[in-house]
Amino acid sequence: MVQLKKAQVKIVSVLIALVFVGSVVALALTQSGTGVASAAASSNVGVVDYRQFTSLKIYTDVDAEMQKAFEQARQDFNEKSANMSDEEKQQYYQQTMERLQQQNVDLMEPVNKQIEDAVKAVAEAKGLSVVLHKETVVYGGTDITQDVIKKLSK
Repeated sequence: MVQLKKAQVKIVSVLIALVFVGSVVALALTQSGTGVASAAASSNVGVVDYRQFTSLKIYTDVDAEMQKAFEQARQDFNEKSANMSDEEKQQYYQQTMERLQQQNVDLMEPVNKQIEDAVKAVAEAKGLSVVLHKETVVYGGTDITQDVIKKLSK
């Protein structure tokens, strides 16, 4: 076995430590870009705050129509269930709620399609490859919510 002197062991240890530190620094520099500011600027991930779409006309129109449908269903239920047993009332109520839920799904489907198409168009125009709900993102991403609202408002 090769015997090393104390001085040689120290030199080898220092060299190994320098190589390790150098590789860690090099890895950090290649992974971090030019800092926090460039992470958001060069991101190809978009974020959208879908909660802001509830104030749009396409959404409020559906909401108003559902309020009318709910009120009409309530009146129908009160009239038709007057002479029903509790069990019949419960069944009729369940059917009415299922019908209203399906009506809501049917009304919201084209609205959701419009929103999805607008998000896709804005994302493609900005060169974004992924768009996420803003609530799911902790850090980063390009917020395109206002651009989507402008596109939907046209």
